[in-house]
Amino acid sequence: MALSPAPNGQLNAATPPHENYTSALSSLAALFFLFGFITCLNDILIPHLKGVFQLNYTQTMLIQFCYFGAYFIVSVPASALISRISYKWGIVVGLLMAALGCVLFIPAASYKTYELFLGALFVLASGVTILQVAANPYITILGSQETSASRLSLTQAFNSLGTTLAPFFGSYLILSAAVSDAESGADSVRVPYLLLSLALLLLAIIFAALKLPDVRRKIEVQEVAEGSAWHYRHLLLGTVGIFLYVGAEVSIGSFLVNFLHLPEIAGLPENQAAHYVSFYWGGAMLGRFIGSAVMRYADSRKVLAFNASMAILLLIVTVLTNGSLAMWAVLSIGLFNSIMFPTIFSLAVNGLGKHTSQASGIICLAIVGGAIVPLLQGMIADYIGVHLAYIMPVICYIYIGYYALIGSKPV
Repeated sequence: MALSPAPNGQLNAATPPHENYTSALSSLAALFFLFGFITCLNDILIPHLKGVFQLNYTQTMLIQFCYFGAYFIVSVPASALISRISYKWGIVVGLLMAALGCVLFIPAASYKTYELFLGALFVLASGVTILQVAANPYITILGSQETSASRLSLTQAFNSLGTTLAPFFGSYLILSAAVSDAESGADSVRVPYLLLSLALLLLAIIFAALKLPDVRRKIEVQEVAEGSAWHYRHLLLGTVGIFLYVGAEVSIGSFLVNFLHLPEIAGLPENQAAHYVSFYWGGAMLGRFIGSAVMRYADSRKVLAFNASMAILLLIVTVLTNGSLAMWAVLSIGLFNSIMFPTIFSLAVNGLGKHTSQASGIICLAIVGGAIVPLLQGMIADYIGVHLAYIMPVICYIYIGYYALIGSKPV
C-alpha cells in the first residue's frame, strides 16, 4: 500500500495496516526482555566481583562505567550503521555482538582477571547499544506519534520483566554458587553468561528470519526542517534528561545489595538482598504496564513530572530514615522510574522525522550516564557511606521534572 503525507506532514490512512505492526512489536518485546535481563544482571555481578577481587566502591563501579561507557563510544557509529542496513539488520548485528560479549566471560573466569571481566562487559554492552539505537526509534515509528510514549512504555515493560527476573537468576547461579575464595567465585559466572550467549544467538537467528516492516520510507515522507537533529533544543535537553535518568536508575540499583546488607537497614546476606532487588525492578515493570494505559489518556509531560516528584520524595525518606521504612522507600522508586525513559525518549524525538535515526544515536550517547553517575556515587559512598550517598540521585530527578514541564516543549 502506498504511503502519502497528510497536509500536516504526518501519515494519513494510507499508512500500512496496524496488524503488520503487531508481530513486530511482539518480537521487540522479547528483545527488550532479554537486554533488560542482561543489564540488571550487573547489579548481581557488582557485589559478587567486589568480594571476589576485594574492591572498594569506586573500583566496583567500573563495572557500570565499562558497560554504560560503551553507549557513549558506540551510539553514533551504531546510528550510522542502522541508517545503511535498516533497523532489522541493526538488531541482528547487535544480538550477535552481545552474544560474543557473553562468551568472553568464559576466558575471563578462567584467567580470574578483573580487567578481562571489564573487557567482556564492554563488548556485551556494545551489542546492547546497537540494539537500543535500533529498537527504541523503531517502536516510536510503528504507529502514530500521539501513542508513541504509550507504545514504548509497553515494550519497555518487558524490559522491566527481564530486570525483575534477573536478580533471582543471578542470586541462584552467581551469589549462592560462589564460595569465599576468589578462584571458585570467579568461575560461578560461566554458566549464566553461556546460557545468555545461546539465548542471544537464537534470537539473532529468529530476527534474521522475520519479515519486519521497513519504515524508512515512512520517515522520509514526514515533513521536517532541513539541518540535523543537533539543531533541536527539545532533543538536546531530552538527551541530558536521559543521561541523568539512566544514571539515577543505575546508581540506585547498583548499590541496593550493599545498602540492604547494612545493619541499620535490613542486615541481609548478599544472596538474600539480591531477591529484594527484584522489587525495585518489578515496580518499574508494573509502572510501565500502568503507564502505558494511563498515557493513552493523560498528558505524558504531567505524568513524567509527577513521577519525578515522587522519586525525589522517596529518596529523601531513604536518606533520612533507617530500617524497613528506608528499605521500602528506596525499593518503591522503581515504580516511579517506570515511564521515565520511554517518555523522555518519545518527547525528545517528537517531530524529528528523517532525523529520527540520528536523534536515537544522540540520545543513546546519553546512556553513558549509567557509567558516570554510579561512579560518582561510588566515590561519595567511599567517603560518607552507602546510605547517605543516596542523596545524589535527587539532583537527577529535579532536572527530569524541569524537562517534563518546560524543556520538552519544541520551540
